[in-house]
Amino acid sequence: MSYKDALAEGGIAVVTGAASGVGLASAIRFAEAGLGVVLADLEGEALTAAHARVQALAAPGKPVLAVPTDVTQPDDLTRLADQAFDAGRVAVLMNNAGITLSTGAWSDPEAWRRLIEVNFWGVVNGIQAFVPRMVAAGGPAVVVNTGSKQGITTPPGNPAYNVSKAAVKVVTEQLAHELREAGVPISAHLFVPGFTYTGMIASFLPEKPDAAWTSEETVDYFLTHMAAGDFYILCPDNDVDAARDKRRATWALGDIIENRPALSRWHPDFKDRFAEFDRD
Repeated sequence: MSYKDALAEGGIAVVTGAASGVGLASAIRFAEAGLGVVLADLEGEALTAAHARVQALAAPGKPVLAVPTDVTQPDDLTRLADQAFDAGRVAVLMNNAGITLSTGAWSDPEAWRRLIEVNFWGVVNGIQAFVPRMVAAGGPAVVVNTGSKQGITTPPGNPAYNVSKAAVKVVTEQLAHELREAGVPISAHLFVPGFTYTGMIASFLPEKPDAAWTSEETVDYFLTHMAAGDFYILCPDNDVDAARDKRRATWALGDIIENRPALSRWHPDFKDRFAEFDRD
Protein backbone atom coordinates (compact mmCIF):
# COMPACT_ATOMS: atom_id res chain seq x y z
CA MET A 1 0.00 0.00 0.00
CA SER A 2 1.36 3.42 -0.89
CA TYR A 3 0.86 7.09 -0.27
CA LYS A 4 -0.69 7.33 -3.75
CA ASP A 5 -3.41 4.88 -2.68
CA ALA A 6 -4.06 6.86 0.49
CA LEU A 7 -4.39 10.07 -1.54
CA ALA A 8 -6.71 8.43 -4.03
CA GLU A 9 -9.02 7.31 -1.25
CA GLY A 10 -8.95 10.78 0.33
CA GLY A 11 -9.44 11.78 3.93
CA ILE A 12 -7.49 13.55 6.63
CA ALA A 13 -3.78 14.12 7.27
CA VAL A 14 -2.82 14.55 10.92
CA VAL A 15 0.53 16.26 11.58
CA THR A 16 2.08 16.79 15.00
CA GLY A 17 4.64 19.55 15.38
CA ALA A 18 2.67 21.27 12.63
CA ALA A 19 3.13 24.91 13.66
CA SER A 20 6.49 25.36 11.92
CA GLY A 21 9.33 23.77 9.96
CA VAL A 22 8.86 20.47 8.15
CA GLY A 23 5.59 19.89 10.03
CA LEU A 24 4.01 23.01 8.58
CA ALA A 25 5.54 22.40 5.15
CA SER A 26 4.07 18.87 5.20
CA ALA A 27 0.65 20.12 6.30
CA ILE A 28 0.67 22.57 3.38
CA ARG A 29 1.59 19.85 0.89
CA PHE A 30 -1.13 17.54 2.23
CA ALA A 31 -3.71 20.32 1.85
CA GLU A 32 -2.47 21.04 -1.68
CA ALA A 33 -2.85 17.33 -2.47
CA GLY A 34 -6.54 17.54 -1.57
CA LEU A 35 -6.57 16.12 1.94
CA GLY A 36 -8.19 17.67 4.96
CA VAL A 37 -5.60 18.55 7.58
CA VAL A 38 -5.45 18.43 11.37
CA LEU A 39 -2.56 20.48 12.73
CA ALA A 40 -1.38 19.53 16.22
CA ASP A 41 1.13 21.51 18.25
CA LEU A 42 1.40 23.36 21.52
CA GLU A 43 -1.19 26.08 21.97
CA GLY A 44 -0.05 29.52 20.85
CA GLU A 45 0.28 32.08 18.09
CA ALA A 46 2.40 29.81 15.89
CA LEU A 47 -0.33 27.16 15.73
CA THR A 48 -2.99 29.80 15.05
CA ALA A 49 -0.94 31.29 12.21
CA ALA A 50 -0.19 27.86 10.73
CA HIS A 51 -3.87 26.98 10.79
CA ALA A 52 -4.78 30.15 8.90
CA ARG A 53 -2.06 29.51 6.31
CA VAL A 54 -3.13 25.92 5.63
CA GLN A 55 -6.82 26.77 5.65
CA ALA A 56 -6.23 29.35 2.91
CA LEU A 57 -4.72 26.64 0.70
CA ALA A 58 -7.20 23.84 1.35
CA ALA A 59 -9.67 22.69 -1.29
CA PRO A 60 -13.26 23.86 -0.77
CA GLY A 61 -15.08 21.74 1.76
CA LYS A 62 -11.93 20.11 3.15
CA PRO A 63 -11.67 20.44 6.94
CA VAL A 64 -8.63 22.15 8.44
CA LEU A 65 -8.41 21.99 12.22
CA ALA A 66 -5.87 23.23 14.74
CA VAL A 67 -5.82 21.12 17.90
CA PRO A 68 -3.55 22.21 20.77
CA THR A 69 -1.69 19.06 21.73
CA ASP A 70 1.11 18.04 24.08
CA VAL A 71 2.41 14.82 22.52
CA THR A 72 3.86 13.68 25.85
CA GLN A 73 0.31 13.31 27.21
CA PRO A 74 -1.54 10.19 26.00
CA ASP A 75 -4.89 11.80 26.79
CA ASP A 76 -4.04 14.68 24.44
CA LEU A 77 -3.35 12.20 21.63
CA THR A 78 -6.60 10.37 22.31
CA ARG A 79 -8.46 13.68 22.11
CA LEU A 80 -6.59 14.54 18.91
CA ALA A 81 -7.59 11.20 17.40
CA ASP A 82 -11.22 11.74 18.42
CA GLN A 83 -11.33 15.08 16.62
CA ALA A 84 -9.47 13.79 13.57
CA PHE A 85 -11.74 10.77 13.08
CA ASP A 86 -14.81 12.95 13.64
CA ALA A 87 -13.56 15.06 10.71
CA GLY A 88 -13.05 12.10 8.37
CA ARG A 89 -10.99 9.02 7.55
CA VAL A 90 -7.36 9.41 8.64
CA ALA A 91 -5.26 8.75 5.54
CA VAL A 92 -1.97 10.13 6.90
CA LEU A 93 -0.59 10.18 10.42
CA MET A 94 2.67 12.12 10.67
CA ASN A 95 4.30 11.90 14.11
CA ASN A 96 6.69 14.80 13.66
CA ALA A 97 6.85 16.76 16.92
CA GLY A 98 10.37 16.98 18.31
CA ILE A 99 12.75 19.11 20.33
CA THR A 100 16.46 19.34 21.02
CA LEU A 101 18.22 20.13 24.29
CA SER A 102 21.88 19.93 25.28
CA THR A 103 22.87 16.73 27.09
CA GLY A 104 25.90 14.74 28.15
CA ALA A 105 26.17 11.03 28.84
CA TRP A 106 26.38 11.50 32.63
CA SER A 107 24.72 14.90 33.04
CA ASP A 108 21.46 16.77 32.39
CA PRO A 109 18.98 14.13 33.61
CA GLU A 110 15.97 16.42 33.25
CA ALA A 111 16.90 17.24 29.66
CA TRP A 112 17.26 13.50 28.99
CA ARG A 113 13.77 12.86 30.32
CA ARG A 114 12.24 15.74 28.36
CA LEU A 115 13.86 14.69 25.08
CA ILE A 116 12.73 11.09 25.45
CA GLU A 117 9.23 12.16 26.47
CA VAL A 118 8.74 14.37 23.39
CA ASN A 119 10.82 12.73 20.68
CA PHE A 120 10.14 9.08 21.48
CA TRP A 121 7.04 8.83 23.64
CA GLY A 122 5.36 11.47 21.50
CA VAL A 123 5.67 9.08 18.55
CA VAL A 124 4.54 6.03 20.54
CA ASN A 125 1.58 7.95 21.94
CA GLY A 126 0.59 8.92 18.40
CA ILE A 127 0.88 5.35 17.13
CA GLN A 128 -1.17 3.93 19.97
CA ALA A 129 -3.90 6.56 19.75
CA PHE A 130 -4.34 6.36 15.96
CA VAL A 131 -3.16 3.09 14.45
CA PRO A 132 -5.79 0.76 15.99
CA ARG A 133 -8.52 3.01 14.59
CA MET A 134 -6.76 3.28 11.23
CA VAL A 135 -6.55 -0.52 11.07
CA ALA A 136 -10.22 -0.85 12.00
CA ALA A 137 -11.21 1.65 9.29
CA GLY A 138 -9.77 -0.71 6.70
CA GLY A 139 -8.75 1.81 4.05
CA PRO A 140 -5.32 2.66 2.63
CA ALA A 141 -3.23 4.91 4.86
CA VAL A 142 0.33 5.79 5.82
CA VAL A 143 2.07 6.42 9.13
CA VAL A 144 5.13 8.69 9.01
CA ASN A 145 7.54 9.06 11.92
CA THR A 146 10.21 11.74 11.80
CA GLY A 147 13.62 10.44 12.75
CA SER A 148 17.11 11.88 12.38
CA LYS A 149 20.46 10.89 10.92
CA GLN A 150 21.70 11.32 14.48
CA GLY A 151 19.60 8.27 15.31
CA ILE A 152 21.47 6.26 12.66
CA THR A 153 25.13 7.33 12.88
CA THR A 154 24.79 8.61 16.49
CA PRO A 155 27.52 11.29 16.41
CA PRO A 156 29.01 12.56 19.68
CA GLY A 157 27.65 15.73 21.20
CA ASN A 158 24.05 15.11 22.27
CA PRO A 159 23.48 11.52 23.43
CA ALA A 160 19.90 11.96 24.61
CA TYR A 161 18.78 13.33 21.26
CA ASN A 162 20.55 10.47 19.47
CA VAL A 163 18.92 7.90 21.75
CA SER A 164 15.47 9.39 21.22
CA LYS A 165 15.81 9.31 17.43
CA ALA A 166 17.40 5.86 17.38
CA ALA A 167 14.34 4.69 19.32
CA VAL A 168 12.05 6.27 16.71
CA LYS A 169 13.89 4.30 14.00
CA VAL A 170 13.40 1.03 15.87
CA VAL A 171 9.72 1.54 16.68
CA THR A 172 9.00 2.55 13.08
CA GLU A 173 10.71 -0.58 11.76
CA GLN A 174 8.67 -2.71 14.17
CA LEU A 175 5.47 -0.90 13.17
CA ALA A 176 6.15 -1.49 9.48
CA HIS A 177 6.71 -5.19 10.14
CA GLU A 178 3.59 -5.61 12.26
CA LEU A 179 1.40 -3.80 9.73
CA ARG A 180 2.79 -5.96 6.93
CA GLU A 181 2.26 -9.17 8.91
CA ALA A 182 -1.29 -8.09 9.76
CA GLY A 183 -2.07 -7.76 6.06
CA VAL A 184 -3.64 -4.34 6.41
CA PRO A 185 -3.41 -1.61 3.73
CA ILE A 186 -1.32 0.71 5.90
CA SER A 187 2.38 1.38 5.42
CA ALA A 188 4.88 2.97 7.79
CA HIS A 189 7.75 5.23 6.75
CA LEU A 190 10.80 6.64 8.51
CA PHE A 191 11.33 10.26 7.43
CA VAL A 192 14.90 11.37 8.08
CA PRO A 193 15.58 15.02 7.18
CA GLY A 194 19.04 16.18 6.22
CA PHE A 195 20.38 19.57 7.32
CA THR A 196 17.15 21.56 7.13
CA TYR A 197 16.73 25.21 8.04
CA THR A 198 13.88 25.18 10.53
CA GLY A 199 12.90 27.41 13.43
CA MET A 200 14.98 25.17 15.70
CA ILE A 201 18.08 25.97 13.62
CA ALA A 202 17.15 29.62 13.13
CA SER A 203 17.22 30.15 16.89
CA PHE A 204 21.02 30.03 16.77
CA LEU A 205 21.71 30.62 13.04
CA PRO A 206 19.75 33.72 11.98
CA GLU A 207 20.49 33.19 8.26
CA LYS A 208 20.11 29.94 6.33
CA PRO A 209 23.49 28.30 5.75
CA ASP A 210 24.30 27.39 2.15
CA ALA A 211 24.53 23.72 3.15
CA ALA A 212 20.94 23.58 4.42
CA TRP A 213 17.80 22.78 2.50
CA THR A 214 14.56 24.60 3.16
CA SER A 215 11.72 22.75 4.85
CA GLU A 216 9.88 22.74 1.55
CA GLU A 217 12.79 21.09 -0.30
CA THR A 218 13.07 18.42 2.37
CA VAL A 219 9.34 17.68 2.41
CA ASP A 220 9.11 17.50 -1.38
CA TYR A 221 11.94 14.94 -1.45
CA PHE A 222 10.29 12.96 1.33
CA LEU A 223 6.86 12.91 -0.36
CA THR A 224 8.34 11.80 -3.68
CA HIS A 225 10.13 8.88 -2.06
CA MET A 226 7.17 7.93 0.13
CA ALA A 227 5.00 7.84 -2.99
CA ALA A 228 7.57 5.44 -4.48
CA GLY A 229 7.07 3.15 -1.49
CA ASP A 230 10.39 3.76 0.28
CA PHE A 231 10.53 2.97 3.98
CA TYR A 232 13.88 4.61 4.82
CA ILE A 233 13.74 8.14 3.44
CA LEU A 234 17.07 9.83 4.16
CA CYS A 235 16.89 13.32 2.73
CA PRO A 236 20.06 14.88 1.33
CA ASP A 237 20.99 18.54 1.58
CA ASN A 238 23.42 20.88 -0.19
CA ASP A 239 26.40 19.33 1.58
CA VAL A 240 25.57 15.63 1.99
CA ASP A 241 24.16 13.68 -0.94
CA ALA A 242 22.53 10.25 -0.88
CA ALA A 243 25.79 8.45 -1.68
CA ARG A 244 27.53 10.05 1.29
CA ASP A 245 24.63 9.16 3.57
CA LYS A 246 25.01 5.52 2.53
CA ARG A 247 28.76 5.57 3.17
CA ARG A 248 28.30 7.05 6.64
CA ALA A 249 25.61 4.53 7.57
CA THR A 250 27.83 1.73 6.26
CA TRP A 251 30.77 2.95 8.35
CA ALA A 252 28.61 3.11 11.48
CA LEU A 253 27.50 -0.50 11.03
CA GLY A 254 31.12 -1.43 10.32
CA ASP A 255 32.05 -0.51 13.89
CA ILE A 256 30.11 -3.58 15.01
CA ILE A 257 31.18 -5.88 12.20
CA GLU A 258 34.88 -5.00 12.52
CA ASN A 259 34.82 -4.54 16.31
CA ARG A 260 36.24 -1.05 16.03
CA PRO A 261 36.11 1.44 18.92
CA ALA A 262 32.71 2.99 19.54
CA LEU A 263 32.04 5.92 17.21
CA SER A 264 35.29 5.20 15.38
CA ARG A 265 34.43 7.84 12.78
CA TRP A 266 35.42 10.39 15.43
CA HIS A 267 38.28 8.36 16.94
CA PRO A 268 41.78 9.78 16.30
CA ASP A 269 43.15 6.37 15.29
CA PHE A 270 40.53 6.05 12.53
CA LYS A 271 40.27 9.66 11.34
CA ASP A 272 42.36 9.20 8.19
CA ARG A 273 40.80 5.84 7.35
CA PHE A 274 37.30 7.30 7.58
CA ALA A 275 38.27 10.34 5.49
CA GLU A 276 39.48 8.00 2.75
CA PHE A 277 36.31 5.90 2.99
CA ASP A 278 34.08 8.99 2.88
CA ARG A 279 35.78 10.54 -0.14
CA ASP A 280 33.59 11.14 -3.17
